[in-house]
Amino acid sequence: MIAQFRLVGFITCILLVICSFSKAQNFQLKGRILDFDTKEYLEGAAVSLRNSTFADFTDGAGNFEIKDVATEKYVLVVTASGYNTFEKTIQLQADLDLGNLYLVKYGSEGTGAALQKTIRATNVSRLLVERPNLMGNAIYGIPPEPKKVEGNFYLDNKWNVASILLYREQTVLEGFRVRYNINSNTFELMEPEKNLVTTMPGLRIQNIVWMDSTYKVPRYFVNGMDFRDEGVPISGFFEVIVEGQLPLMRRTIAVFKESNYNTALMVGNRNDQIIKRNVYYYLKGKDLFEVPKKRKDLFPIFGEKAEEMENFVSTNEIDLKKTGSIFQLFTYYNSLFPGFIPIMDQLLGENDQ
Repeated sequence: MIAQFRLVGFITCILLVICSFSKAQNFQLKGRILDFDTKEYLEGAAVSLRNSTFADFTDGAGNFEIKDVATEKYVLVVTASGYNTFEKTIQLQADLDLGNLYLVKYGSEGTGAALQKTIRATNVSRLLVERPNLMGNAIYGIPPEPKKVEGNFYLDNKWNVASILLYREQTVLEGFRVRYNINSNTFELMEPEKNLVTTMPGLRIQNIVWMDSTYKVPRYFVNGMDFRDEGVPISGFFEVIVEGQLPLMRRTIAVFKESNYNTALMVGNRNDQIIKRNVYYYLKGKDLFEVPKKRKDLFPIFGEKAEEMENFVSTNEIDLKKTGSIFQLFTYYNSLFPGFIPIMDQLLGENDQ
């Protein structure tokens, strides 16, 4: 009797260990289903793992959750009335959140729709999904992720405390935090007490000084309307890099670059980009001139000190191909004249492309 009791106890213990081990290998799978075109949540979409009993339906927020799924390689299948079937191969080795998954309506003209229209038969879609050399967005029947815009139009995305001089009655605004939108030539002003944000067109502002929140130094900007480029006023703001006999100014330009992604070949940049580049100018009176890039054209702008400037470059082994060399040249040149006081000791915010 005692032997039987011990045997039963031993078997029970083994079963508990096996159950515990089995349970430890089960994981949770979740995600959210949305309409590809409208980005609205889809309720009632059927989510299942092929050739298994694991399944769920999405709730009002598009969420699904499948619990106690054994570790394995599965094909996730999502179906909803009026939509193309979505299929994705997953390897479940831990709790997995798939994030947002998108279903494309039949006949949709959105991005990836042409790809969707080429395949309707479920068995063909299944074959392509399960082939090991065709994964991710290369699989027919699965819409690619919608493209995004990388970057922004702000000269500095952070808020910086500023002093602002207005054209009208030379009014000075103090204590505001600001951001400058290059594309629209507008300033966003955050009121210091209630943090309310308003916008002000650049044409109302004569100059602005802000304390750079990264480098903790003041930066000086002047309105291009007060200067001339080939006799014409310029829209936008210039940063004063070096003051003195021959000031150095910088203008940042934001360019929108459209995606060049080739879906068939899976090459190129999938997202649109906002690319910023800097253009450097020197100021004579009210006239702005772009700083020449060629060595033979650069030194003549320094007039009678052109030879001295060439010697300075040679002696200090300055690489004129580097943008920082422009700052070095103009700082040295202006230091040759009485009363020169540098406004910064390094070139800040360089992001030339």
